[in-house]
Amino acid sequence: MADAREALTAGVLDGVPHAFLTGKGGDGEPDPQRLLPGGALVLVRQVHSALAATADAPFDPRPEADAVVTATPGLVLGIVTADCAPVLLADTRAGVVAAAHAGWRGAHHGVLEATVRRMEALGATRAGIVAAIGPTIARDSYEVGWDFVEQFEERHERFFLRADTPGKWHFDLPAYVRWRLESMRLAAVEDLGLDTYADPLRFHSYRRATHRGEPTEGRQYSLIGLPA
Repeated sequence: MADAREALTAGVLDGVPHAFLTGKGGDGEPDPQRLLPGGALVLVRQVHSALAATADAPFDPRPEADAVVTATPGLVLGIVTADCAPVLLADTRAGVVAAAHAGWRGAHHGVLEATVRRMEALGATRAGIVAAIGPTIARDSYEVGWDFVEQFEERHERFFLRADTPGKWHFDLPAYVRWRLESMRLAAVEDLGLDTYADPLRFHSYRRATHRGEPTEGRQYSLIGLPA
């Protein structure tokens, strides 16, 4: 069966081979050739960490990390998500790209900053990096309890909204991720503004599947390539 997953793109990454693939219309790892002819897919073993890896070839075995960075032409970097924020980054002048998996834990502990530092080590500059946030669980769909809220500082209060349910709040993950990216003074940050939880026809959502008692294995891929 042909891979019919829809490929969403971001304006800030115009001219850079990239795609936020929807979760429906195909199974398994995507074909990197669809994004970059001759490209080789690079994946890591995601563990909700703040670890970023640098790749100059596909990994074997895959290291534990939640972001991958490269300056090697011909590679297609990929991460998988199902509510967490997929973030694709590029500095086209330096020839450096990156893909990051930013769940609340990884974002809170610095995975985005670690990704940018890895990019800088390869020659990128913050003034040259653009970043796009793909489909992510939105604030109104993300209800949390006090045990979650208390892990944040008072300065993060703006990312929480009291829910109608007593003792519950809504957490704005995409806004939090965007704030962390913008705090690094990157050239531009774009949020596609798509809620994985609220769109079951296009996206897998771990939280939605849990609430419905459905299988939770579904994921969507986000990819970015560096042409040869």
